[in-house]
Amino acid sequence: MMLGFHYMQYYHNAYAQNQYLASKGYTVLSVNYRLGIMYGRAFREPPNSVWRGASEYQDVVAGAKFLQTLDNVDPQRIGLWGGSYGGFLTAMGLARNSDIFKAGVDFHGVHDWADFLPLWAENPDTAPDVKEARALAFKSSPVATIASWRSPVLLIHGDDDRNVPFQQTTDLVEKLRAQNIAFEELIMPDEIHDLLRWSDWVRAYRATSDFFDRKLAASAKPQ
Repeated sequence: MMLGFHYMQYYHNAYAQNQYLASKGYTVLSVNYRLGIMYGRAFREPPNSVWRGASEYQDVVAGAKFLQTLDNVDPQRIGLWGGSYGGFLTAMGLARNSDIFKAGVDFHGVHDWADFLPLWAENPDTAPDVKEARALAFKSSPVATIASWRSPVLLIHGDDDRNVPFQQTTDLVEKLRAQNIAFEELIMPDEIHDLLRWSDWVRAYRATSDFFDRKLAASAKPQ
């Protein structure tokens, strides 16, 4: 299918991750979920999306349900990964649908919109509907349904990220520990959001493949 964004800068690394997983024998589906490109403005700017309801998450679930129909896919061994916004959707999948997604790799994702959005707004507390907006933003976040999170996750983040604060991951870790949810971390010292060093991308590729090898194999039903 048409990939979501131009294969330069950040995205050529993201697409390389898919190629690497495919080379390891995984069936890989890259979802051009609503908010993506090629289908007009209504598709690019859907209602109730992002922090206003995360309607685009429905497309991730639909992709997984499609995979479950394929003869070459074990429906009990479906994982998901994503970076940045894809990291947010990965965490959403694990928090809302651990029954479908048995493991996930979350690259520097947003986990709590209510904490994240004020960082990008001027005088956010002066808006007349700020309480309602914060409540909706929280409800649209992975942390809102962490009580139903069951599947293991690998969290990858650079500690000098200036797009998605590193605290989004450290705060999630505290919540995962409180729920006794299995997680692993790969923290990149002095790295930014895009990961400047090619060697760090390679580490991330390999860590992702290794994590899925271990966790998705463990999720298979005994014969």
